Amino acid sequence: MINTKLSVAIHILTLIATNPHDRITSDFIAKSVNTNPVVIRRISGQLKQAGLISSQAGKPGFTLLKAPSQITILTVYQALQTNEDLFLIHQDPNPNCWIGKNIQSVLDTTYKQAQSALEKELAQQTLANIIEQLATH
Repeated sequence: MINTKLSVAIHILTLIATNPHDRITSDFIAKSVNTNPVVIRRISGQLKQAGLISSQAGKPGFTLLKAPSQITILTVYQALQTNEDLFLIHQDPNPNCWIGKNIQSVLDTTYKQAQSALEKELAQQTLANIIEQLATH
């Protein structure tokens, strides 16, 4: 399921990308996001694991490992995903009900198509696009 982690991750990456000469810390990012630094460190850990950012022990802050134009929003989305699908289907519907025994397969097809469409759109957007749109607001 998508939650606010994706938008927070994009926020983190945007701050790092737009301040390339500064070591942006989790405390600084947390103030911009208006959340606890622990949340930022947790999401940053996932971004590090995906090879999008780096940090050095003993040195505060993060650096971007790829150009903003090379980071798609799909890449960020995938960095945060667990094995959970975007849409979850309720478990154990009544198999004796004609809807209950068929609802999962019907919804599965619809949900996979919707997830595919979302991923296609996210693949077309980059961090550079986000930065450009922010600059015009």
